[in-house]
Amino acid sequence: MPGSCISSLCNFRSPVRRNSVSTVPNADPGEGSPAVAAVLDDLAVLAVRRLSAQGDLSLTAAATLSYLDRNGPERLSVLASRQAVTQPSMTQLVRRLEREGLVDRSADDLDGRAVRVAVTDAGRALLAERRRLRRERLTELLGTLSPGELRDLTRIAGEFLPLLRRLLQSEAGE
Repeated sequence: MPGSCISSLCNFRSPVRRNSVSTVPNADPGEGSPAVAAVLDDLAVLAVRRLSAQGDLSLTAAATLSYLDRNGPERLSVLASRQAVTQPSMTQLVRRLEREGLVDRSADDLDGRAVRVAVTDAGRALLAERRRLRRERLTELLGTLSPGELRDLTRIAGEFLPLLRRLLQSEAGE
């Protein structure tokens, strides 16, 4: 699948702007929040643009598959809400994913009018391949760092990741 474009699910991205990475100034925590937010925003943009393969799934399609993989089958209306898209938009996305063999749709056991969506084995395999490719690319990038830089980044990431997870979980109400 590397380098392939899953027909209707392609997402072509513009290149990353040069000289757009923010830095956190030496400021007290209250004054530093906007600067930290800018750095986190740049980090998210760089990660999505640099680590997602060209012609790969759209961000919404990938996030939907990942959500289903982590949480199991879900109602289409819940998926739309989780991805902050309209129900008709999610319906179109799920139909495309179903045509590609990445999800299955079925009637909800509790409400026959509602649709439940589940990731298929092919969808799980695609997610696993995407993860493998991202980690391979990250390993290549990390290989360009000096031992000291890698040590510093490892320490910082170890402190940063639990904080970021906590922030994102509190925002999601988990």
